[in-house]
Amino acid sequence: MKRTSLFFAVLLLSAAAAHAQDGVIAPRENLVVEGVPAIPASLAETAGRYADYRTAGLSDWHPSRREMLISTRFGDTNQLHLVKMPGGAREQLTFFADAVSGGRFHPNGGDYLILQKDIGGGEWFQLYRYDLASGNVTLLTDGKSRNLLGPSSSGGDQIAYVSTRRTGKDTDLWTMNPANPKTDRLLTQLTGGGWQPLDWSPDDKTILLLEEISINELYVWLVDTATGEKKAFTPRDAIEKVSYGESRFSKDGKGIYTTTDKDSEFHRLAYIDLTSKKTNFLTSAIPWDVGAFDISHDGARIAFLTDEEGIIKLHVLDTRTGNELSVPKLPPGVIGGLRWRRNGRELGFTMQTARGQADCYSLDVNAGKLERWTFSESAVKTEAFPEAELIHWKSFDGKMISGFLYQPRVKFTGKRPVLVEIHGGPEGQSLPGFLGRNNYYLNELGIALIFPNVRGSTGYGKTFSLLDNGFHRDDTYKDINALFDWIAARPDLDSDRIAVTGGSYGGHMTLAVSTFYSDRIRCSIDVVGPSNLVTLLEHTEAYRRDLRRVEYGDERDPKMREYLEKIAPLNNAEKIKKPMFVIAGKNDPRVPVSESEQMVAALKKVGTPVWYVMAKDEGHGFRKKGNQDFQFYASVEFLREYLLK
Repeated sequence: MKRTSLFFAVLLLSAAAAHAQDGVIAPRENLVVEGVPAIPASLAETAGRYADYRTAGLSDWHPSRREMLISTRFGDTNQLHLVKMPGGAREQLTFFADAVSGGRFHPNGGDYLILQKDIGGGEWFQLYRYDLASGNVTLLTDGKSRNLLGPSSSGGDQIAYVSTRRTGKDTDLWTMNPANPKTDRLLTQLTGGGWQPLDWSPDDKTILLLEEISINELYVWLVDTATGEKKAFTPRDAIEKVSYGESRFSKDGKGIYTTTDKDSEFHRLAYIDLTSKKTNFLTSAIPWDVGAFDISHDGARIAFLTDEEGIIKLHVLDTRTGNELSVPKLPPGVIGGLRWRRNGRELGFTMQTARGQADCYSLDVNAGKLERWTFSESAVKTEAFPEAELIHWKSFDGKMISGFLYQPRVKFTGKRPVLVEIHGGPEGQSLPGFLGRNNYYLNELGIALIFPNVRGSTGYGKTFSLLDNGFHRDDTYKDINALFDWIAARPDLDSDRIAVTGGSYGGHMTLAVSTFYSDRIRCSIDVVGPSNLVTLLEHTEAYRRDLRRVEYGDERDPKMREYLEKIAPLNNAEKIKKPMFVIAGKNDPRVPVSESEQMVAALKKVGTPVWYVMAKDEGHGFRKKGNQDFQFYASVEFLREYLLK
């Protein structure tokens, strides 16, 4: 059942009151704030409504009852909740100060949960057992290293996971019976930080292990669960680099289902025989990437997702006939979290659209019946939010680049100012999902939003995803400059009022565009962005460094170092003439806070106006609602001051 509007109104008013002191919104004590003027408390009553919404994501089905384990937020962070029927109440199970990043049931009876959580956004994740009968929480890992939860065994009583416990940077493969943490066992020592266990064989004698060299080079290994010996399952080809993704054993144990771009521009769903290694491609008729998939408990069906130029579509394949089953047409948006119930007919997933935040759904494939399990609240009615428009433009070298445009409400007349928001990764992709707080810019400030997918983005073929590597890094900056030309040619958009923003690699792009195309923008907002890719590679956490070197180039090579130093925004700070807002997390393991600190110092030195907010209890982006709200309010004030005037 839905929460009442009265409850949500009380929550909204109490949140606004907590932030407002003496007519201004006071930052939390955990925030370091520099250069940001006083923010009027009235903003919490207007823009704040766009910040007060919830989302819900599917984590797991109960193994024996028709109940969902979901992640949603009632306090400051996302926690695990239980929902016992479609539209049912959300029963909160975990109550940590930090967000719980994932969890699932013990497959044999559902008497406990295994969950993963860090502290302060540092991403040094620990694994915990939550006993449903008592509510007791038991730490399963060492409390120090980085641990990532892998799959449960087919028998149900063991888990596989990777941990940096041995060296601090290498992610070794471990196994454990969570009911008895003393069974914790180092199974296989591994080198590097790009390893991930994917599945156990039906007889639990083998673990599927994925090795990531780069986004375009991933391989599958088989690990003997008795001896820890690992053997390469997919060969390395010295001529062509091949990427493998999601991989699962078939239910008879005779083969492996996987996604791969072998002999193709796009990832196809494939079946590989364990003995002969013969590969049968199952989705060659679909000229787009196949991403996540899940196999039903009896192995008869595979649900999978395709990325069709940013639109995520759901498919269900009958493994016995090779034919696709008919499924209801879902609205354009973003789907994830595929999870079959044990009955083999009911599929759970998370879905969001431009007009609806993420919520949990189930689909009875036999009956074609779609049911919504969660109804996340929003203080602002979302039905009239604008839909995304797919756009294309030609870049400097003739390459076609695409993105999504959101237009403000028709009440705004004349050419509209534009906020360009660049995704991270860099191997990410902007998708037409729910915009959250960004809807305030559209609906109340009349700012058009553009989300570009520059070269290097995934979803457009492996050739496209490689176009920004190494010495081609600045070609991505030129894609945004070409977007500015496209904006200038539009009669409804104002090329004299453009702002740029982005997070992580999108933050780096924001800094770069602000540096080399300063005359084309009014201002910029950099969120946890690297200001110099050399210093980033030198100071990012060790378990990430080799993966990033493949993408950005190896800073130890003199020529590459010279190139990266040449294009570094930090080393060209005098070219940044327009105001900038920099946002960072003190505990960020990916882009150390020093990347933001050195950029702010350089801007101050050259006299460019700069605002700065740093959260002491956050990492790679803000996850706590109070911090997110202050970042949002400050961003609104920044755009009012420098974009709209």
